[in-house]
Amino acid sequence: MNRIPEGGFYTEVYRSDNTIETENGEFPGGRCFSTSIYYLLGSEDISKFHRITSDEIWHHYEGSSITIHTIFQDGNYEIRSLGKDLATGQRPKHVVPAGAWFGVTVDGPENFALCGCTVAPGFEFRDFEMAEREIMLEKYPEYEFIIKKLLP
Repeated sequence: MNRIPEGGFYTEVYRSDNTIETENGEFPGGRCFSTSIYYLLGSEDISKFHRITSDEIWHHYEGSSITIHTIFQDGNYEIRSLGKDLATGQRPKHVVPAGAWFGVTVDGPENFALCGCTVAPGFEFRDFEMAEREIMLEKYPEYEFIIKKLLP
């Protein structure tokens, strides 16, 4: 597994051989149709606030549930619990929309979460942007508690 810039570890398991070109120039040079990774976070890890230019579908496989913290482009904040305990409101799948700032925490202490992330159009690191703490605090002061936690 490889270390990922926002925190945690990943292994790419799928990259479509087919590519797509967009007319509006949103994805310069085109992108493959889809990519998929395994993503591993330990309870001591966080996935720092970041965003990408494609939708990202999260799938929970093993370990602790996780919380996905999202600040949408309209400024609204949402938390989603990803896991297998449907009776408590967890869901095994969640979509983070393109352009939204998001980060992830592992819910269980001394545990891990193994998830999958599917991106369409496919992920390229040039489509990735790490959030900057001071800019986020200035733009979203009402979410200071989570910004400071996910951008230490």
